[in-house]
Amino acid sequence: MRFSEQVLRSVRWLAAGLMLFSVNASAARLMDLVDVTGVRSNQLVGYGLVVGLLGTGDRTSNTRFTSQSMKNMLRQLGVQLPQGVDPNLKNVAAVSVTATLSPFASPGQAIDITVSSIGDAKSLKGGTLLMSQLKGVDGVVYAIAQGSLMTTGVSAEGRDGSSITVNVPTVARIPSGAIIERAVPSTFASREHIFLNLREPSFTTAGNIVETINNTFGPDVARAENGVQVRINAPADASQRVAYMSVLERMDVDEGDTLAKVIINSRTGTVVMNEFVRVKTAAVSHGNLVVSIREDFNVSQPGAFSKGKTTVTPDSEISVDQGEKRLFMMSGSNSLQDVVNAINKVGATPGDLMAVLQALKEAGALKAELIVM
Repeated sequence: MRFSEQVLRSVRWLAAGLMLFSVNASAARLMDLVDVTGVRSNQLVGYGLVVGLLGTGDRTSNTRFTSQSMKNMLRQLGVQLPQGVDPNLKNVAAVSVTATLSPFASPGQAIDITVSSIGDAKSLKGGTLLMSQLKGVDGVVYAIAQGSLMTTGVSAEGRDGSSITVNVPTVARIPSGAIIERAVPSTFASREHIFLNLREPSFTTAGNIVETINNTFGPDVARAENGVQVRINAPADASQRVAYMSVLERMDVDEGDTLAKVIINSRTGTVVMNEFVRVKTAAVSHGNLVVSIREDFNVSQPGAFSKGKTTVTPDSEISVDQGEKRLFMMSGSNSLQDVVNAINKVGATPGDLMAVLQALKEAGALKAELIVM
C-alpha cells in the first residue's frame, strides 16, 4: 500500500500537533518501546601498538607477538633490523582496539575508541596508539584509529615488592580517536515497509501500537506480525520517510503490563520485584540454627612426690540456639507494598530472604516468575 499525498502532507501538522497533547500517565513514547529493523550499531575491533610508555610496556620474553608486530611495522617504514636482534619493548605494548559504529555513520566522522592491553604491560598511561585498522565482523576495514591515550588508572610499585593500583591502568580511551573510512550499508531507506521490534515482547503493547498508528494515519497502515514485531507501510522517498519516523517516535502508546518477576542476584544478595508480584496466603517459619563450640583446656597437676606428669586435658562445651522465630502467617497480598510489608515481618536478612522467596514459589504462594542470576 502506497501513501496518498494527503497522508504525506499530514505528517508535518501531526508532528506539531503531538506536542500539544498532554502525556498520559500510563503511556510511553514509541521510541522507548521499540527498535527499528535495519537501524543498529555495529561493533569494530582491531589490533595495534601503543608506544611512548615509561617503562611499563610488554616484556620481550613473555610477549613474542609484540616484538614481531614492532619488527613488521618498522619493516613497512623502511627500517630493517639486524638478524636476531629484538627491540627493547619496555616502552611498547600490544593492545586491542574496540569501537562502536553508530547507525548511519558516514565516512569522515570521528568515533570514540577503547584501548586494552593484551600483553603483560603494567600501565598504558602516557602512551600513544599508532595507526590501527578497525574491522567489522565481515573483515572489512571501516575505521582507522590513532591518538594519545587517556587513562584514569594509576599503578605504583616499591623496591621491596609492595604495590598499589587504582582503577585499571591497562585500559584507556581516545575520544574521537578513529576516523570512519567506510559506511555500513543500511536497508532502512530501501525497504517497502518499516518493521518495529518490541524490546519487551507483549501482545498487548503490539496491539496498542497498531491501534495508535492506524488511528493517526488511517486503517491498515500498521499491522502486528506477532507479539514482538509490527509492520508499517512507509513512504518511498527518503526525506518523507525521515519525517514520518519523527512523528512515529513521539507518539504516546499505552504499554501493556509485563510479567510478574522477582530477580535474585545470589552473588550480591540483591532482590528486586516489580509491581505485579502477588503473594497468596501461606504460613512461614524462619529461624537461624546456630551451633556454638567452645574449647577450654584444663591442666592436671600431680601431687608432690607422686612421680606423675602434668597433663593438659581438653574441655569442650557445645550449645545449640534455634532462635525465637515462630510460625508466621503471611496473608494474601494484592500490591507490592503489601508483599514488602509481609516479608519484612519475617525478619530475614537479604540472604535468608532468597530462601523464603524460593520456598514460597515452590509452595505455589508466590505468583511471579523467579529469576536467579
